[in-house]
Amino acid sequence: MSGRPARAALYVGGLLGPFGAGVVSSMLPELSASFGVSTGTAASSLTAYLLPFALVMLVSGTYGARWGQVRTIRIAYAGYVLTAALAALAPWFWLFQVTRGLQGVANAFTTPLLLAKLAAITPRARLGRALGTLGAMQALGQTSAPLIGGLAAESDWRWAFAGIAVVALVLAASPLPPDVPTPGPEPRLRDAWHPVVLWAGAVVFLAWACLAGLPFLVAFRVDDLFALTSGVRGLVLTAYGIAGFLAARLVGAASDRFGPRVAVAAGLLAGAAAIAAIGLFPSLAVVAIAWAAAGVCGQLVLVGINATVLGGRGNGGGAISVVTALRFLGMSASPAVFTGLYHSGPALSFLVAAGVLALTVPLVALRPRSQDPA
Repeated sequence: MSGRPARAALYVGGLLGPFGAGVVSSMLPELSASFGVSTGTAASSLTAYLLPFALVMLVSGTYGARWGQVRTIRIAYAGYVLTAALAALAPWFWLFQVTRGLQGVANAFTTPLLLAKLAAITPRARLGRALGTLGAMQALGQTSAPLIGGLAAESDWRWAFAGIAVVALVLAASPLPPDVPTPGPEPRLRDAWHPVVLWAGAVVFLAWACLAGLPFLVAFRVDDLFALTSGVRGLVLTAYGIAGFLAARLVGAASDRFGPRVAVAAGLLAGAAAIAAIGLFPSLAVVAIAWAAAGVCGQLVLVGINATVLGGRGNGGGAISVVTALRFLGMSASPAVFTGLYHSGPALSFLVAAGVLALTVPLVALRPRSQDPA
């Protein structure tokens, strides 16, 4: 079961988490009206998913490896089916929020284990390409979620969660590569916190806070400069995910050829230039192109980091779980850090983010060499 159907199931599984997280972003007015809450309260359904997702992922990879990766993934999918179905039926907002948190917990037990599974069945020389393909599926899920969620909400937002439940059910029944027994003691939590993981977590935390975490800031910028309709503004924001999706395989090949460290450094430097351009040039074309370029840069950083962590030995599931948790914690910190800066000076907020990305490049040179010789 490690052939094409099983590999395809890993890739499609990578789409579910980002889609489930972002599907509510375009249906907030409908959620507000349905449950009788403010749109601000409805927006907290994003945090209700992402915060448990990030926190549980600090340990989910290690425990999933202990319990058996295939078994854990299937149970997590089953949990996703139940919680998505309950979200579609929830009569009260508090119950809807509980289902969102449980969806995040279920996703925490799929994303890192899917990555570890993919690394286990892929030759190291082709690992970047495989991770690039998974990254493309994640970008597709992230990009398509607002569109599909918005289309569902035109009829009834509950249909979106019914659809998610069906997809999770299909994934739960899909083939997966079998677990490969590993000699030695069972994985321990502290095994995941080795120097490579700490390095990768620090880099990706900063990168995601200053790159992938900035769509809200780009939305502020285009709204203030061009007074766009919500539809056009949303189209500009999708440029990040679309570009990341289209470039993911090429980015993975570049990581395989030149090494993960080069991919990460290139993504940080080019990302700094793209983010600075958004703040400095009041042109819609420049903003859209720069934001699309940022999506490619995000893939370079992500594939390079994941290849570094998964290319070594030991508790790979636990290690990538910790790194992914720090990635999303960085993303969640972005609004708190940059909103005030934007109101002080729009260009300043983008320049600070660009400066942090550029200053993270020396950290790449300090990468521990215990696992990744590239």
